[in-house]
Amino acid sequence: MLRFLTAGESHGPALTAIIDGLPSGLSLSADMINHDLARRQIGYGRGKRMEIEQDRVEFLSGVRFGKTLGTPLSLLIHNLDWPNWIQEMTAAPSRGHETSCLTEPRPGHADLAGLLKYSHTDIRNVLERASARETTTRVAAGAVCRAFLKTFGIKVFSYVTEIGGIKIPFTTADPAARSKAAQNSDLLCACPKTEKKIKTRIDSCKCKGDSLGGVFEVIATGLPVGLGSYSQWDTRLDGLLAQAIMSIQAIKGVEIGMGFDAAKVSGSSVHDEIFFNEKRGYFRKTNRAGGIEGGISNGEPLIIRAAMKPIATLYNPLRTVDIVTKKPVKAAVERSDICRVPSAAVIGEAMISVEIAKIMLEKFGSDSLREIIRNYKAYLTQIQSF
Repeated sequence: MLRFLTAGESHGPALTAIIDGLPSGLSLSADMINHDLARRQIGYGRGKRMEIEQDRVEFLSGVRFGKTLGTPLSLLIHNLDWPNWIQEMTAAPSRGHETSCLTEPRPGHADLAGLLKYSHTDIRNVLERASARETTTRVAAGAVCRAFLKTFGIKVFSYVTEIGGIKIPFTTADPAARSKAAQNSDLLCACPKTEKKIKTRIDSCKCKGDSLGGVFEVIATGLPVGLGSYSQWDTRLDGLLAQAIMSIQAIKGVEIGMGFDAAKVSGSSVHDEIFFNEKRGYFRKTNRAGGIEGGISNGEPLIIRAAMKPIATLYNPLRTVDIVTKKPVKAAVERSDICRVPSAAVIGEAMISVEIAKIMLEKFGSDSLREIIRNYKAYLTQIQSF
């Protein structure tokens, strides 16, 4: 079924993705993907790299005349910073002019663990792939899946709920309204007053050479009942979505619906009562479960929240140990951001879109979009008449 792989280094020539399992007949354009790539680059507190890159996708295969062919879709995104890194990152065999190795692993990064795992002597061999630059291709793949989901009325959006311990108040409980209010903010913040406080906090961290994390929320609406299964542990929808979000660099926690708050109160304050009428069928007046019960979508909006730690690269670096001399040193400083939470929210949208598209194809899948739509409509008729 649907799967995708990415390749490329942060300062290499380009980033690539191959998406296999897309049906034929899906309308697709570079503009659809470029829109989300641009959103990924937003955010107050982003570093100088985002001033260099202008991410644009190229289709290398799988699309003809604006429609998918049902064959592997391959995507290419050039790194505009590559000309400045040719000597550092060339694939050509060494001719004795190697650049100096990075030997000061950063606390909180993959540097040391990756170096030991793969027997490298230069941390650059690790950080180039472990870098969040890799998420560019994830966002591209997510945009493709978003186009597929749109066919079925499924929408995925996000907003930031907290940065650096400053929580963002909301004037509405409606996730769609929250997201709409946040879209004009470069922090994906729905409260202008709070946004100013957060920017002041980011500026302060920048002056200190420090970084900030936060929390974002991803919402998916329009999901049918029945995605996922309670049958096996690895088919549960909540488990699949949690893994997808946790795979994003710097994400340290995931919760669905009430999440950890559900552990603090009694069951009567947690579970969503069930109602029925002829027009709506089965429905709930609350959505504390976040749209998933027993590993299966229940027809309510999906609500998933993620906690992002501060970026590991600090301009005022922490203490570490040089891997060659074994002596105490300051950690390496690689060009980085101060705050990347709004960008992470867009990446979260992408990963949720991929997983929902994957499980939609597993349930209704076929070789062409026309057949999938037919299967989907038949299923909706079945559950509506139950």
